[in-house]
Amino acid sequence: MEISNDSATKKPKRLTSVVWNHFERVKKADICYAVCVHCNKRLSGSSNSGTTHLRNHLMRCLKRSNFDVSQLLAAKRRKKDSTISLASISCDETQRKDDYIKPAMIKFDQDQKKDEIFNLKSSKFDQERSRSDLARMIIYHGYPMAMVDHVGFQVFVKNLQPLFEVVPNNDVQHCCMEIYEKERQKVFEMINKFHGRINLSVELWSSAENGEYLCLTAHYIDQDWKLQKKITNFVTLDSSHTEDLLSEVIIRCLTNWEIESKLFALTFDDCSIDDEIVVKIKDQISQNRPLLDRQLFDVRSAAHVLNSIVQDCIAALEEVIQKIRGSVKFVKSSQLTQEKFDEMAQRAGIDSQKRLFLDSPVRWNTTYLMLETALEYRAAFSILQDHDPAYNSSLTDTEWEWTFSITGYLKLFVEITNVISGYKSPTANIYFPEICDIHMQLIEWCKSSDDFLSSMAMKMKTKFDKYWSKCSLALAIAAILDPRFKMRLVEYYYSQIYGSTALDRIKEVSDGIKELFNAYSICSTMVDEGSALPGSSLPSISNDTRDRLKGFDKFLHETSHSQSSVSDLDKYLEEPVFPRNCDFNVLNWWKVHTPRYPILSMMARDVLGTPMSTIASELAFSTSSRLLDQSRSSLSPDTREALICTQDWLQVEPQGAF
Repeated sequence: MEISNDSATKKPKRLTSVVWNHFERVKKADICYAVCVHCNKRLSGSSNSGTTHLRNHLMRCLKRSNFDVSQLLAAKRRKKDSTISLASISCDETQRKDDYIKPAMIKFDQDQKKDEIFNLKSSKFDQERSRSDLARMIIYHGYPMAMVDHVGFQVFVKNLQPLFEVVPNNDVQHCCMEIYEKERQKVFEMINKFHGRINLSVELWSSAENGEYLCLTAHYIDQDWKLQKKITNFVTLDSSHTEDLLSEVIIRCLTNWEIESKLFALTFDDCSIDDEIVVKIKDQISQNRPLLDRQLFDVRSAAHVLNSIVQDCIAALEEVIQKIRGSVKFVKSSQLTQEKFDEMAQRAGIDSQKRLFLDSPVRWNTTYLMLETALEYRAAFSILQDHDPAYNSSLTDTEWEWTFSITGYLKLFVEITNVISGYKSPTANIYFPEICDIHMQLIEWCKSSDDFLSSMAMKMKTKFDKYWSKCSLALAIAAILDPRFKMRLVEYYYSQIYGSTALDRIKEVSDGIKELFNAYSICSTMVDEGSALPGSSLPSISNDTRDRLKGFDKFLHETSHSQSSVSDLDKYLEEPVFPRNCDFNVLNWWKVHTPRYPILSMMARDVLGTPMSTIASELAFSTSSRLLDQSRSSLSPDTREALICTQDWLQVEPQGAF
């Protein structure tokens, strides 16, 4: 239906269909044309032709010209070739407010329905909504609030939406606090409606300005058997803070969230945290919670202890590592030196695809890679030593042997750290075999005939043993609750770790899990009459006051339930282990088998939800502590806590639906 170009007479009458926002109707003699305002195509504009062909062309034109929808709607009334500055930004007076649209399907507020789609014709600009969206954007992405005062941001926003009034920094801060209060109430209700127990991780942060902060995160497995975690507090510690006050701060935070009676375990990021802190917290809340076993309640972060051991390992070899750094710098000092070194490598028969590189001292896995690569070029470095007198960073044969051994140690730590940090939602069952591997290797390393290596291994093992004594029971019980392992994995590793005393150690673990299970069984019989126990189906009790056997019903339920729960754990342990495969999901398994193990599944939910490591995956190899950026550290304590907590709460999947 396309018409060839001819001179036309513009028809003054304006049609009301929305498609005419993109076309001008012109007339020549008795023929009407519709001229696209974007590409000047002429199509039939007769009233008998309808508008379907115009819509079809518009879709093709949209694709070809790549215009934004909002620009197209306003194209007919937009002034061409205009330049806009911050001081002179204005809106065409003929432009209706309802021409401005909000982005479809991008929802910044959880109150909106997921399937909500904005109607392009009826949607109107909303200053308050846009102000709230701006605050949520700042929170979600961690932008500095001062960005609203930046001239470039103000120009961008005004050009994008002239009707938006850029709000000052203080107003944005106030809006952020409103969002924090609203989201906090949602999280509060979510956690307190949850019938299971809560695990709490405790992390210490710092800033470049020497500030100290305490970050508390609640971890739990919800009713759908999904692992959840929410930052509950980000407390600024003042300069007068002492470690013995840490317990008071934690207890106060627990009380404010009303979860002190639901606490199952505390995970600290530092093995050196004073035990008295844990004792004070335990004593304070034990009156509200009967399930407080010290070995299960006090957990230390596995990733942090591995990091600490690695630092000991690297520190012991520091002089040798400095020589290797010097050797790499020498080779890479010039293109000529690099070429000569490559020739020496070929002469030595080295056929490595790796290239020498310098490590980043703040990322210990890069130090491992540097050492591993340097070892492959050991023979070339020996030739370099003999032929270039300027090279003064050569290693002795003994130092190369130390490097070889310690690189092997680091390789194990890198592999295990990759396993631990590779899980998006790590449950407690994954840690036991990895930690046991380290335990066995440390025992072997201590047997080295080299005094330097054996003394270094002994220092590493001393630090590891402190962690093992605190966490081995919790690690083992979590592994037992993995149906692929059960008691068999404990028996396998303990026989290698403890040798002749293995049976006693295995019995300690067996007694520990039975004691914990019995505590859950007892608690299940303490449920109020007629109330539902999560994960189980209690018999309903008649409300008929003339029923003289109501007491018998309660007695029958309590005794039979107790008897069946005693065999619940035994039944689980006696059944064959589940076949190991890469697609196994332990939480899905327990979700399916909850009716079969009602009491044990409740225990599994709490145990498997215990965070055995508190370090973020992106910081798994970092040698420094968690640092707060300057834009956040400069805020007031209340604002800082609000932004960090709310950012965590808004970051739910799928991203964008916050």
